[in-house]
Amino acid sequence: MKKIINDPANFVRDTMEGIAFAYAGKVALIDGDVRLLRSTYPRKKGKVGIVTAGGSGHLPLFLGYVGQGLVDGCVVGNVFASPSAAKIEQMIRACDFGGGVLCLYGNYGGDRMNFTLACDSVEFDGIVTHQILVKDDIASAPIDQKEKRRGVAGLVYAYKIAGAAAERMYDIERVVEITQSALQNIRTIGVATAPCIIPNIGSPSFVVEDNQIEIGMGIHGEPGINTSTMMTADELANLLLDKLLDDMPVSSGNTVSVMINGLGSTPLEEQFIFYRAVYMRLKSMGIRIHMPHIGEFATSMEMAGLSLTLFQLDDELKSLLDAPACSPFYTNYNK
Repeated sequence: MKKIINDPANFVRDTMEGIAFAYAGKVALIDGDVRLLRSTYPRKKGKVGIVTAGGSGHLPLFLGYVGQGLVDGCVVGNVFASPSAAKIEQMIRACDFGGGVLCLYGNYGGDRMNFTLACDSVEFDGIVTHQILVKDDIASAPIDQKEKRRGVAGLVYAYKIAGAAAERMYDIERVVEITQSALQNIRTIGVATAPCIIPNIGSPSFVVEDNQIEIGMGIHGEPGINTSTMMTADELANLLLDKLLDDMPVSSGNTVSVMINGLGSTPLEEQFIFYRAVYMRLKSMGIRIHMPHIGEFATSMEMAGLSLTLFQLDDELKSLLDAPACSPFYTNYNK
């Protein structure tokens, strides 16, 4: 293991303190707790608060989306591990502005358990909460078992839509309705060309041979749906698009946003080559692309590879995607 870190046991603390130092004035630790990061952007009374949480190792997910028009607060655990219910409860209370709190997070067992415990606790004090689990990873379960699917890069689009709806001062029932509508139209699948190394373990989470790729792996190193020999960017783009479009058909004349998400160590040049193939394929089908996202949005430490997300848009979702947003790691350049 070669990582530019200090003691692996302090990986999360050092990361969080670095972010707080770098972006002071935009985000702040709550009571100095390195697990809790909250936006310092002024909030209107009665606004719906949005809270997320998850394990470290995925920057800019989850911490990177704390800001204006996005998430109000975030709690992180150890690498690839859920934070505690007590920390989540503390963040929910800190992000209660009088309009209730939406808890928006990925579909993982530890997160589900701890958010449920935290929500039960705060509701004793009259704080209204709703939970929405993101389940966009089509490789993790077939469509007839979609409730078992993991949340991956599609979380970013969910943050954007929920955050924009909350900024418009919609009530919590409407924010929940719009976010759920968005998630019905978001699908993701990923491919890894090399694994990652968890600092506290010091060895790769799985093995990918030199001439192979792992299709449909999870961002915690979960096995994929199959292993394939290496292929060209065009071939890979068409393969992944076929899987997404089989799961969520998109018709000619419809509009989608496309996210090409680097998993940690994939050069932007390769991501743009891949996007070129996706663009050409969708254009040939008569499908319009709006506001493409290309870069690192939800990583897995230094894993090599990328994921492809399609977000099918109607007029309302397009308007919310275009709405202003700003955090240390994400700025809506269309605002």
